[in-house]
Amino acid sequence: MDLAFFTVEGDGLVPTPIARSMWKDDQMHGVALSGALARTAERCAHDAGRDDLSPARWTVDLFRPASMVRCDLSAEVVRDGPRICLVDVLLEQDGRRVARASATFLKQTRSAPGEVWTPSERPSPPPEDVVPPSEEPRVPFFHSEENGWSQRFSDHQNASRKQTWQTGLPIVVGERPTAFQVVASVADATSMVTNWGANGVEYINTDITLALSRPAVGLEVGLVAADRIEHDGVAVGTATVLDRAGVLGSSMVTSLANAERVVNFENVEYTESGERRSV
Repeated sequence: MDLAFFTVEGDGLVPTPIARSMWKDDQMHGVALSGALARTAERCAHDAGRDDLSPARWTVDLFRPASMVRCDLSAEVVRDGPRICLVDVLLEQDGRRVARASATFLKQTRSAPGEVWTPSERPSPPPEDVVPPSEEPRVPFFHSEENGWSQRFSDHQNASRKQTWQTGLPIVVGERPTAFQVVASVADATSMVTNWGANGVEYINTDITLALSRPAVGLEVGLVAADRIEHDGVAVGTATVLDRAGVLGSSMVTSLANAERVVNFENVEYTESGERRSV
C-alpha cells in the first residue's frame, strides 16, 4: 500500500505525486481531495460512536484549486439522531479554505413492503475475463462504445458513451482504504465518463454528489455515464455507481467549460506505478 495519494505530516496530509492533476502541475485532482475529505468524515463519525450507520450521501464543493502542498482537515458532527448522523468537513491549505464536504450517514432497516417502480435493466460490472477482479492498485479501465474495455486512455478519446472500472488507491500511505473512501474518491471520475469527448476533457467539475443505497463492497468501483446536459458552458453529468455486487447508487458533477486548458489523453498513458508518460 505504498502507492497512495498522501503521506501523514503531524495532523495534516501531504500530497504525493500521484495526487497531481493534469489541469496544472501544481494542482491536485478531485479524486485525492474527495478521498481525503471522506477519510476525515468517516473518522469523525467513528469517533462519535456511529459505527451503526452507513454512508448514504456525500457532497463535495471544490471551490478553489488545491495546490500540491500540505492539507489540514477538520470535521464536526452537525446532526446526530437515532437514524442519522450528518458530518461537515473542511480542507484548508496555508490557512485558506479550499474545499468542503458533507456526509450523511443513515441507519439501515427493513425495506417498506409497497411496490415501487425500478428500471428493468441495470448496468453490470465488466466481464471478469476482460477486467479480472483485483484489489491491488492498477491503472483504471475505461470503456467507450467505439473501442470496448482497455487501460489505454488514447483508445477512448472519442464522443461515445463511457464507463470506467477502478480499484481504489489508498488515501494515506500504509493505510488500507475503506470501501467508502474508495467510492467517494472514484466518484470524482464522474467528470471523466460524462465530460471526456473527442477533444479530451474540456470541462472542469466544481463539485461531486454521491448517493448510495448501500455500502460499497470491496475496493473495486465502476461508473457508467447515465446522462449529460450542457448549456452555455455549464454541464451536468450523471453516472450510475456499481461494484462487483451490482448497482449501489448514482453520482453527479456540475462542470464549467475550460477549453483554454484541455486535458488531452490522446498521447498519454500511465504505468502501473502511476507515472504519466507520453506515447
